[in-house]
Amino acid sequence: MVERGGSGVPGGRRKQRVSMADVAQLAGVSSQTVSRVSNGHPGVISSTREQVLAAMRELGYRPNSAARALRYGQFNTIGVILFSLSSTGNSRTVEAIATHAAAEGYAITLIPIDVPTQDNVLGAFTRMGELAVDAVIAIMEIHLLDAATVQLPPGVHVVVVDSDAGDRYSVVDTDQADGARKAVRHLLGLGHRTVWHVTGPETSFASRRRTQAWRAVLEEAGRPVPPPLYGDWSAESGYAAGLALAEQPDCTAVFASNDQMALGLLRAFRERGRSVPEDVSVVGFDDIPDAAFFVPPLTTVHQDFAEVGRRCVQGVLHQIRTRGGPHPGTDLVPTSLVVRSSTAAPR
Repeated sequence: MVERGGSGVPGGRRKQRVSMADVAQLAGVSSQTVSRVSNGHPGVISSTREQVLAAMRELGYRPNSAARALRYGQFNTIGVILFSLSSTGNSRTVEAIATHAAAEGYAITLIPIDVPTQDNVLGAFTRMGELAVDAVIAIMEIHLLDAATVQLPPGVHVVVVDSDAGDRYSVVDTDQADGARKAVRHLLGLGHRTVWHVTGPETSFASRRRTQAWRAVLEEAGRPVPPPLYGDWSAESGYAAGLALAEQPDCTAVFASNDQMALGLLRAFRERGRSVPEDVSVVGFDDIPDAAFFVPPLTTVHQDFAEVGRRCVQGVLHQIRTRGGPHPGTDLVPTSLVVRSSTAAPR
């Protein structure tokens, strides 16, 4: 509630707080109807809703969200903990979480972690536990969540993104393995004898899962498995890998674990006189918005980050509304292969 001015009595009157009852009286409705409008409840006819909102504006009434939270035991806020906003996957997933949370009447509280250590993770969860949140979406590797000291207050619900933790947590993730299989099978289907691979960081679950799938497809097809080159998601690391691969005359196809490293590969091959796709075919992973404008346009695995974010929000809201705990299991979002000009049959 907020305060309003006096009644014009000489000398003035002490300011009074505008109450829900004041709004109801002016609008000619019940206090319950005002409450429903304040909470965004859909079961109010539009003419009545406009009538109540007009009364709120006239009186300067603002719903007391703190009081409402104490009354209903709910803050309508979702916490998000993650390591970095600089990566494409994380930033687009957070954007989708915020969009879908807002559509459900929830705000988000974001706590990024600079260095992925157990102490920093513990600190982030501790801070989140002190804030008014109903649930937490954690975008991080499970080995850091496994620290015995990491605990949330009772009643706070959790969904984990991009983690091999489906036996203990509710997990939402892109189908990393299937996306990698599609990339490698596409290159083999074009006639390449084998496929080289530039990985992401060894500590990344997504990177490990993509690498495992790359290796499995080659082994199942009876093809040679070249030694992987290790990157760190950056175009710079892809460039360094590309300089090394350009010296391998039998390298005609490369699967990069993300589009940024694929971009570095394209530059390295161009500088070393290896034409893409005539000499070397390149496939990335993510399908970032710029991938279609690389030179040449990049064949890549599309991740539906918007759907990942939507399922995260729906997952925590289901726990909130049913007052249940996490439902262990992994909800995989399908991938698709987007074929562009960076892949072709070998010479």
